[in-house]
Order: sequence, then structure tokens, then C-alpha cells
Amino acid sequence: MFNAHNLMIPLSPASRRPVQDSAPYERVPPVAASGHLRRRADGFLAGDPAAQPPDNSKVTRADEVSATYRGMLDPKRSSAFLARRREWGYLRMTRKTTLLGMGVLMVVAAGCKRELPVAASAPKVLVFTISPREVSIYQQWIATLDGYPNAQIRAQVTGYLLKQDYVEGSNVKQGDLLFEIDARPFQAALDQASAKLEQDQAMLGKTELDVNRYTPLVKEQDISQQELDDAIQANLMAKAAVAADKAAVENARLNLSFTRITSPVDGIAGLAQAQVGDLLGPGGAILTTVSTVDPIRAYFNISEQFYLSYRRQHAASTDKMSSENDIPLELILSDGTVYPKRGKWLFTGRQIDINTGTLQVAAEFENPDDVLRPGQYALVRARTETRKGALLVPQRAVSELQGSYQVATVDQENKAHIQTVRVGDQIGSDWLIESGLTPNVRVIAEGVQKIKEGLVVDPQPLVPARADQPPAAPPAGGKQG
Repeated sequence: MFNAHNLMIPLSPASRRPVQDSAPYERVPPVAASGHLRRRADGFLAGDPAAQPPDNSKVTRADEVSATYRGMLDPKRSSAFLARRREWGYLRMTRKTTLLGMGVLMVVAAGCKRELPVAASAPKVLVFTISPREVSIYQQWIATLDGYPNAQIRAQVTGYLLKQDYVEGSNVKQGDLLFEIDARPFQAALDQASAKLEQDQAMLGKTELDVNRYTPLVKEQDISQQELDDAIQANLMAKAAVAADKAAVENARLNLSFTRITSPVDGIAGLAQAQVGDLLGPGGAILTTVSTVDPIRAYFNISEQFYLSYRRQHAASTDKMSSENDIPLELILSDGTVYPKRGKWLFTGRQIDINTGTLQVAAEFENPDDVLRPGQYALVRARTETRKGALLVPQRAVSELQGSYQVATVDQENKAHIQTVRVGDQIGSDWLIESGLTPNVRVIAEGVQKIKEGLVVDPQPLVPARADQPPAAPPAGGKQG
């Protein structure tokens, strides 16, 4: 930009010689009269702006340049200046050249004027008008799937494992053979018990004959009463021995059957925990587990607050169990898909856990294809309430600041205002607003970062999603109850 104090006047090569007379100028322009011209290394003369007296007047650069050239064009003031310059060889100008130079400098100086700041335009924001509507309130809980019953298979007799008769992970029926234990010792015990039974049965027969024989003889006094009494007691002892032998035979037969370990339930057999050749026995390790998975159970915990709230809502219901069983349950798998079968509420636990403040609940889902397995994690989702006149705001329109939630609104004068709101459940991609907003208010959905309190904005209507786009599942972001 042009600076009058830095005016540079080139010297021709012929004129670059030492100054002979340095008498001060009498009537010279402001630049020359300042007395602070200095010669630069490139042969130009430049004014020293640091040595200039401070100018507190409001004079523009154009006015300063114009004043300089007016002094140069004044006949009375410029005669001495031009004569001295012509003598020194610093400047050879005619009045016509001076006028041309002044015109050029005026144009340059005019271009250096400061431009006034232009008022910033109102930022554009996308707004939408909220209106009350009826929405379904969903709750969801993290659940663990488990079979019921889960039969833990153990050995009931001591013996060596001879054979595994099932395929791990396969479906088995009740009574299917799983393992076989060496049965020879138990077969021998059964044979021994059977032999003892036969022996005692023979003794019983003899004692019965003695009693039958001694009874008439006592009447005829051929034998003493004592002999008859001994025979009767021997007969009773023989009967007891036979009964004991029968029990021993039954026990031996039962132990022999325990060498063939079978499944007590229908279900899926798990991994075998014993190998062929292991010595098994009662109280030992679990051999395997058979789980019934159709139907399968889902266990989850509900908060005490949700339990109390739900009870208050259904306080008028006389059948508490029916109100719970009527809740439709959905199962969301770990990949985000919804299980096609609907479940039912089985029961609510007896007590609240004093450590977590939660109450255990069991739900049941049909599982004909064995898609669900014990140990899986899933989300149980339930519609617990239908609210009328609810206000929904997109999540991107809500800002969280130090635990509080804020929404930017636009009034009739297109001024933005920051409103503090209280949010409730998450309905799909929207927040349910509990308080802080009224119906038919314009809310800023995009461009919230530009907003300050009282800022004038340019509201543009938010284009809704196309009808061919699938809506987000409303309960997918439900709160944990």
C-alpha cells in the first residue's frame, strides 16, 4: 500500500554524485521539508517514518499525498524546490509530468482506503416443528440364555469307563446311552446276592416245615412247647433273611444298571469331561451335561425403580401374574437381528438383590431349530407403556452439557434460544422430552454448533426421510430398566 512517508524518488546514474550545497529548502513540499530524507543502497531517496512527528489528526493517506503535490505545484512554494532539485540532479520534472504522477498516486491512494466491515449474514440452520403424538415406550434388558433343565451327568458307581456312546453336541433323547462302566464286578455282586437269596429261601422252606410238623405234636404232648417256639422263631428269621436277600439282589441289579449311564432328559449333550479308562465314582467330576433348549429360558434383572413403576401402573389389576404374562417379549440377538419367536414372562424372583438392587426375571422362548444355545447373551425387549401426547426430538438436536440436556429453538423473529430440557426414554433415533418444550415449537436439528443465545438465524425446513426408507426400530435404543 502507498505510504507518503516512504516516497521513493529514483536518481539517474549521471546525477548520483556528492551533494555540493546542502542549503535547506525554503519552500518545499511536506515530504522534502521534513528534513528526514535518506539515501538507500539502491539509489532511492526515502522518508524516515520513525523520525516523523506524530500525526494525531484524522488525515488519510490520499489527503497527505494530495497536500504534497499541491505544494509542489504552487509556483511560489515550488520554485526554490525545483531549482534546488534541478541543480542537484535529483529530480527533473515538468509540471505536466508532475500532474500525471499526482493523478497516478491519487488513484493508488484511493485504492488503499480501508473498507468498512460487512455485516455477517445470518447462519442457516435446519429446523422442524415438534408436534405431540402417540408412542410406545419400550424397555430392554441384558439377558443370559440357559437351558432348563440342565442335567449334570455323574457316575453313581465306582468303576473304569469303558466306552462313550454319544456324539458330543448332538441331540439325545431320554434314556439314550451316554457312557458305559466296567460291569463285571457288579454282575458278580448280583450273582452273589441272588445265590444268597436262594439259600435263605431254602432255609425258609425248612423252617416252615418244622413249624407245620411241630404244631400237632405239641397238642399231643409228644414234644415240648419250647421246641415249637424255636421252630416258629427260626421260620421268622428265615423270612427276614429272604427279604434282606431280595433287597440285596435289587441293589446289586441297580448298581449293575448304573454301569450304563443314560440321559435323563431330552436335549443337547455337551462336551465329555471324562475319557475312556478313567476311574469314576460317586461324587466325582461331571461327565457331561444335557440341556433342554426347547423351550429355552432367558434370565435378566430389572431395576427396583422399574418394578415399582410397573406395579403402580397395573395397581388396578387383580391378577398380577396375568398382567406380567401379557407383556410381549422380543429377543434381540448379538448380531442385531430380532428372533422371530415371541417369548413370555415366566416368573419374577422372590427378592431384590441387596448388592445390585435388581430383581431377577425369567422369560421363555420357543427354540424348535436349536438356534438359541445356553450361555448366549441377548437383549430382551418389552413394550411396557403407550404414551399419548409425547414430544420427540432427534438425538442430534440435543446437546449434553455437564449432565444436563439442551435444545436450541427458534422464535417468531428467527432468534435462537437455548432451552434446558429433561429427556426420558430413547425411542429409536429420538429422545422423548419429559419437560422443557411445548408443542409446535421450532427446534434446530442441524447447525446447533453455530448457535448462541439471541442469535438471528436463517431457518430452513428439515427435509423428512423418504417414504421408501425403512424407519429405525423404535425400541432399539430403549433404556435399561
